[in-house]
Amino acid sequence: MLKIEKIRKDFSILKRKVHGKPLVYLDNAATTQKPKVVIDAVKDYYENYNANIHRSIHVLGEEATAAYEEAHKKIADFINADFEEVIFTKSTTESLNLLAYSLTADLKPGDEIVISEMEHHSNFVPWQQLALKKKLKLKFIEINKGGTLNEESIKENITKKTKIVSVTHVSNVLGTVNDIKEIGKIAHENNALMIVDAAQSVPHMKIDVKDLDADFLAFSGHKMLGPTGIGVLYGKKELLEEMQPFLYGGEMIKEVTFENTKFNDLPWKFEAGTPNIAQGIGLGIAVDYLNKVGMENIENHEKELVKYAYEKLNKIKEVEIYGPSPEKRSGLIAFNVKNVHAHDTAQILDGEGIAIRAGHHCAMPLASKLGIVASARASFYVYNTKEEIDKLVEGIHKVIKVFK
Repeated sequence: MLKIEKIRKDFSILKRKVHGKPLVYLDNAATTQKPKVVIDAVKDYYENYNANIHRSIHVLGEEATAAYEEAHKKIADFINADFEEVIFTKSTTESLNLLAYSLTADLKPGDEIVISEMEHHSNFVPWQQLALKKKLKLKFIEINKGGTLNEESIKENITKKTKIVSVTHVSNVLGTVNDIKEIGKIAHENNALMIVDAAQSVPHMKIDVKDLDADFLAFSGHKMLGPTGIGVLYGKKELLEEMQPFLYGGEMIKEVTFENTKFNDLPWKFEAGTPNIAQGIGLGIAVDYLNKVGMENIENHEKELVKYAYEKLNKIKEVEIYGPSPEKRSGLIAFNVKNVHAHDTAQILDGEGIAIRAGHHCAMPLASKLGIVASARASFYVYNTKEEIDKLVEGIHKVIKVFK
């Protein structure tokens, strides 16, 4: 059982009032708030040992290098990866683009890439553009009416022609938790690489990359209490060693001659230039915080919240919920109030101090599939409460009243 009130005291922003009312922050799928220890860690770096890493032998440089490398180790341990297999990027988006760039060498016209209909643009557009550029075939795993992936469509689309399968672990719109382990097994049976967009899963549940057997897995720091501007790409060591770097210069260099260049060892081979040092250190502290709270505790807390919210919203006849039942989803709910645009819903809720997301959630093909242009989305995290969900429900009743 989490001590939510104690946890909430670590997040000073939650004391804020919006439009004269206490802030109810339910936009965690977009970004999470930061505990004081993370903010302090970033501040401490800039105030006390700000220096570039892996370059200088002075004290500041050595302290910064040690802290940055320790952050890599913390993240590797967090997902049960080896140190060399964890690359810091700017975001999940950059991690996936890195793969779309670096995995192309052996692809030829007619080869197939498989994604799903529920992908975020960051796991859709890079593969779409790659397919257009190299005359590849991009195939889509269909979704069922209930918002889950169609099992027959998975088996039909992943074939011996498939070279890459890239699927979200948790849909940022539907909340659907996909069976990545099973999809990866089918991919590997067909000698295809398995890539996982884990932006909405790593912050909310215990992830073991060795158990999942994913070849690559990407996620973002800012969605798990860490700073913005820092993301992670996990990759199996043997695959990363074969891959061409995404960017050149700075830390990814081992030796340069007039004739050629030798690249650095992993993971630095993929971290060109001066990295986001402060953000990396901050992410390490965020992982410390999550470990202290306990990922199993966080997952159970969110399951309680999403079940509670789903049941409350499902009783309102004017509300349409998208996606599966609570037991098949993570801690978010996308919905619409019938005959009300999602932006209007969000604006009225904002007037009540309630922060949610409204729009297509960077998943326009999925919105098209659902037959909508936008939806409202409430997403929960470790510091949210059932009382805040009650305020959301009250706010939705106000939306209904305004548009009656």
